[in-house]
Amino acid sequence: MAYPAFFDEVRSIVVHDPLAEFLGAAADGCIEYRYVDAVKLAGHSCPTVAAAYWMTLKALQHLYPDTLPQRGGIRVEFREDRLSGVTGVIANVVALLTGATHDTGFKGIAGRFDRRNLLYFSADVAEEIRYTRVDNGRAVDAAARLQSVPFAAQTPELMRKCLDGSATTDETAEFRARWQARVRALLLEHGDDPEVFVLRPVARVPA
Repeated sequence: MAYPAFFDEVRSIVVHDPLAEFLGAAADGCIEYRYVDAVKLAGHSCPTVAAAYWMTLKALQHLYPDTLPQRGGIRVEFREDRLSGVTGVIANVVALLTGATHDTGFKGIAGRFDRRNLLYFSADVAEEIRYTRVDNGRAVDAAARLQSVPFAAQTPELMRKCLDGSATTDETAEFRARWQARVRALLLEHGDDPEVFVLRPVARVPA
């Protein structure tokens, strides 16, 4: 799969998955996810997919400062309904990285490794998403202020022409380059900008 070179510059997320270790899928239970994995899941790279990946990375770094995040040990709550806007797209990426599912995930083995009832929508949370460690109740809210990093001028017009079939080969290439340039800026230039990616620690909730 050929993809923009900057994908490989984006920080990866390494988690420990006890189920993967138990079943021998990963000898030490460690799984590394890269931005391209989120792209493959979604089928495209856009600011929404980038934000879902990066909010999760930042939240996991906050919740697990001294150890690997425990995939399957994180509860995720979305403020919006699952059908609202791009919430579903974001939830798919977050589920990939955290292992959290609502009621369709792995049911567990002998009471262990259950991935269900860890993903919720229409939750009473202050920001877009709340991530909570199941083991100790430590939680953080996350949000992405994507409007702070707008597309380059003429990008909407180029998109329109691509959609209606009137774009030239050069215009098509220019549209794609500008689209991915915004994704690159979000992840590599503004990834640690607190005005773009917001983290708000919250009081511990019952484990």
